[in-house]
Amino acid sequence: MGLLDARGVPTSSENQASLDILEVALMDNLAIRGDPVATIDKALAADPGFVMGHCFHAQMQLLAMEKSRLPDAARAIEMAEALTGNANDRERGHIAAVRAWLRGDLEGAVLHWENLLIQHPRDLLALFSAHMTDFYLGDSMQLRDRAARVLRAWDESVPGYGFVLGLYSFGLEEAGDYGHAEDLGREAVEINPKDVYAIHSVAHVMEMQGRQRDGIDWMTNRETDWAPDTNFAIHLWWHLALYHLDLGRIDKVLDIYDNQIRQKSSDISLEELDAAAMLWRLNLMGIDVGDRWNELADKWEPSAEDTLYAFNDMHAMMTFAGGGRDMAAARLLGAAASYVTERGGTNAKMTREVGIPVCRALLAFSRGDYKTTVDLLSAVRYKSFVFGGSYAQRDVINLTLIEAAIRAKRYNLAHALLAERTALKPTSPLTWKTMARVLDGLNDVSGAQKCWGKADQLLAAS
Repeated sequence: MGLLDARGVPTSSENQASLDILEVALMDNLAIRGDPVATIDKALAADPGFVMGHCFHAQMQLLAMEKSRLPDAARAIEMAEALTGNANDRERGHIAAVRAWLRGDLEGAVLHWENLLIQHPRDLLALFSAHMTDFYLGDSMQLRDRAARVLRAWDESVPGYGFVLGLYSFGLEEAGDYGHAEDLGREAVEINPKDVYAIHSVAHVMEMQGRQRDGIDWMTNRETDWAPDTNFAIHLWWHLALYHLDLGRIDKVLDIYDNQIRQKSSDISLEELDAAAMLWRLNLMGIDVGDRWNELADKWEPSAEDTLYAFNDMHAMMTFAGGGRDMAAARLLGAAASYVTERGGTNAKMTREVGIPVCRALLAFSRGDYKTTVDLLSAVRYKSFVFGGSYAQRDVINLTLIEAAIRAKRYNLAHALLAERTALKPTSPLTWKTMARVLDGLNDVSGAQKCWGKADQLLAAS
């Protein structure tokens, strides 16, 4: 029959030691600490027939969204498939999900995990994998509702309950329910002060609401919980830098970049997205970032043609455009075009509909072709969610569009976009300063002065 895991979910394993190691790896993964793959590999070395261990290994490699990890994921799931004669239906569902993902069908993978969750609402690996895939798909409604559908089966007596609250909190935030999201995020942090994903969810709420001072306090007061010994620290430093950027504290932003976000290794990882996104925002503000672009571009350039996920390609293009790497930019666009014509699946659709237009727009911006930037981004801004990421991350598209409109002297368009922005987040000093620039361009001296005054008022209050 097989043993049950720590939440009562069935496995085919008869080896309690293997299940105990899987539990450690799963908890480390949810805490975004340590090396869960190395941990589960210890169990697999001693118990090569451990089906869920192979599934876990494969899913961790896939969710890293790095092309170099795909062969390892494929090998792991082949090992699981060789054991399907002893596997149960739940384990076969995980295998099917990984297979769908490897075919490029992320929506199909999610459906397999969802079917598992309907039968086993405490399948924490299925929930986490589906949640992360929802994020990569930009599906904010599923980010919210998937956790809600299983929460009825959970309470504080079930191991991992706080992590489920954190996942639900982030889904609520991405769906715009900021109050509920903050409440659940804080509850999760009360259960486990080192729940970095829940800390991150509350940080998102404060970013979306323009609560810069609250955000800075939230992050700095908990720095010892999220900064040391976690694999999410760089992204959370990025969030802290965003608050300072909105307040015009450029020296502070550069200090965080140089000492926390900037990575000295030669490997590209998800953290490099944060580095590229921060430098691009500074670029939009006309800030000279010195040689930082070249350092980052040197790391991205060897993988310019490794198209796997259009959202990552956007950040690679920021780096190539910012660093003046025209050949690398051309290689990236060529690889993306080939991907669309030669392969099907989720990323081909993302790349065709959003990835390529956004990459072309970024390159046009770097070349001073602001009209082309405006035309390309205006056409995709309301469907950019299809290539994933959070609202805070995708906001760089709106910021680029606004700055391109200003530089193209399309002040009426910029004014309309900023009116939309101030309505959603009226407490952003940076937005009011940008509005003042636009009104200056429209020769509305009085209106510009009021906007400068509004920005000064907000800065004084912060």
